[in-house]
Amino acid sequence: MTSEVQGVVARSKGAAVELATVVVPDPGPGEALVDVAACGVCHTDLHYREGGINDDFPFLLGHEAAGTVAAVGPGVTEVTPGDFVILNWRAVCGQCRACARGEPWYCFATHNAAQKMTLEDGTPLSAALGIGAFVPQTVVASGQCTKVDPAVSADVAGLLGCGVMAGLGAALNTAAVRRGEIVAVIGCGGVGDAAILGARIAGASTIIAVDIDDRKLEWAKGFGATHTINSRGVNVVEAVQDLTGGFGADVVIDAVGRPETYRDAFYARDLAGRVVLVGVPTPDMKLELPLIDVFGRGGSLKSSWYGDCLPSRDFPMLIDLYLAGKLPLDKFISERIGIGEVEAAFAKMDAGEVLRSVVVM
Repeated sequence: MTSEVQGVVARSKGAAVELATVVVPDPGPGEALVDVAACGVCHTDLHYREGGINDDFPFLLGHEAAGTVAAVGPGVTEVTPGDFVILNWRAVCGQCRACARGEPWYCFATHNAAQKMTLEDGTPLSAALGIGAFVPQTVVASGQCTKVDPAVSADVAGLLGCGVMAGLGAALNTAAVRRGEIVAVIGCGGVGDAAILGARIAGASTIIAVDIDDRKLEWAKGFGATHTINSRGVNVVEAVQDLTGGFGADVVIDAVGRPETYRDAFYARDLAGRVVLVGVPTPDMKLELPLIDVFGRGGSLKSSWYGDCLPSRDFPMLIDLYLAGKLPLDKFISERIGIGEVEAAFAKMDAGEVLRSVVVM
């Protein structure tokens, strides 16, 4: 049997999202039906609405979610009905060359549910990041479900499904920040603040937050920033050097993803320092750097995919830290909203008024 629920759909490029009836199938082989309890409003969903990901409209938006497994299809062993789970958009295959060499967080064959959810007239919906969670029920690949301690509330748990995990992982996994290091983070939205928090957890001695918005810089202090730089009209490289004895930071994390912020990150690091790109650029952006500087400055230039996380390893550990009072995930939640308020949440997010709006079903 199928079920009919109300979900947030983007029908065409740039058009306001709307609530529409979504037909959800029973889970097939390797799939799970999940009762979504909460889903964060992520900038990636806005990118989908604006046609910045692809033009496979209509989209069923939402992907930063947590909920309870309602049913599973044949062959599913990872989860059972009643399990409380965080949804992830990189279900690893376990067989590709990355998985075979013991680096499943780089899996080159991640997968989603085979079945499509549809509109009432049968029009297939493209689920955002293979999830589609601005809806009370969704069908995903069972590997996209990561079981965690049900003592955590769904609005907090779901944050690890995308943005907060991306930032934490950029610091903890990709950059592998070490105790006593100096870290600079460019861009202090949800991802950037999560990177700041990750650097603090790792034991960074100095954490420099860079943004053009004083309000965001104040928020960054709450996550562990020891110094702030308002980069509007300021030479970021010189400002970071002034705070680091003229040397630059050991690690610079670009949570914006633009050529100008990446150049700042590249030159604001110390010799042999690390640059991590976690902000997502658009396909048209190009970067030009003198090759002699790439060689002469040494170090490493890395991109962070989903915080290079392995959900089965990282989600339960981070939830345990939260429940122990050592990871203030709830500080990322600016507001809790209803499913009909996603369009308004996009406007607040675009204006920099919130870190995370979270839809509570």
